[in-house]
Amino acid sequence: MIKTVIITNYRGESLTLDLANPHSSGYAVLSITGLGPNKATINTDDTTTSDGSVYNSARVNYRNIVLKLKLMGSDAEEIEKLRQKTYKYFPLKKSLTFEIITDQRHARILGYTESNEPDIFSNEETAQISIVCPYPFFSRVDEGNSVMFYGEEPLFEFPFENAGNDPAIEFGAVHLVTEANVIYSGDKETGIVITIHALGEAKNVSIYNLDTNESMKITGELLTGDDIIISTVKNSKYVRLLRDGMYSNILNRVDKNPDWFELRKGDNAFAYTAEEGIRNLEFRIGFDILYEGI
Repeated sequence: MIKTVIITNYRGESLTLDLANPHSSGYAVLSITGLGPNKATINTDDTTTSDGSVYNSARVNYRNIVLKLKLMGSDAEEIEKLRQKTYKYFPLKKSLTFEIITDQRHARILGYTESNEPDIFSNEETAQISIVCPYPFFSRVDEGNSVMFYGEEPLFEFPFENAGNDPAIEFGAVHLVTEANVIYSGDKETGIVITIHALGEAKNVSIYNLDTNESMKITGELLTGDDIIISTVKNSKYVRLLRDGMYSNILNRVDKNPDWFELRKGDNAFAYTAEEGIRNLEFRIGFDILYEGI
């Protein structure tokens, strides 16, 4: 069940629509369409020698959310103020963030106001607002999702006094941790942001998706304190070096024909290696969780 809708305009001003308490905002949400999985376009090629056609490609179209509001004013003057207030939060052509909270999900999507149509002469005035979302997937709202693993990780410690002549028993040893499993709960595949932090010097780092046999190699040296940040997110792919507080583009250090990783629903096993200094590296994978619909 939908509980709350939050609209944040391009100026950062927010309107909260509580479906259970419409008088708190002055608007009752009558309907919202365009929240389910969006329509896909399937491209095929006809064949002359067999029945049917051959699959070529597929894409998901933009999302169109249509929100219908009832203005809850007690008189004509108050209703007019509420109508004009919608122009503030839904200015034509401007960007906004559409955020929605349900019993199970808290997600948002970026859109642009296509139209705002008030029914001015109705006895119970309404406003129908159309929002076009070029990227059709919702992203989960939370404090971020990441998996971090280290070149070295302590095992355990146990207080023990060896008073005899037996060989010493070693506790608190370390072992090399260069693999981790990323569990992804979204509906839609998503890119990731990999951060490699150098605790000491290292050289020629390779990253692997063990499930898909994909890989990427970053050549060259890392100095103590360096960070390499790799984004495989759609429309925002880059490889950067952060050194002494300055960012630089190091796409030229990426070995030829790299794979730009994506997370699939469920388990995703990643690993990294380095020709030198592997114990000096910290490795983090960050990602957004994407939904096909609410």
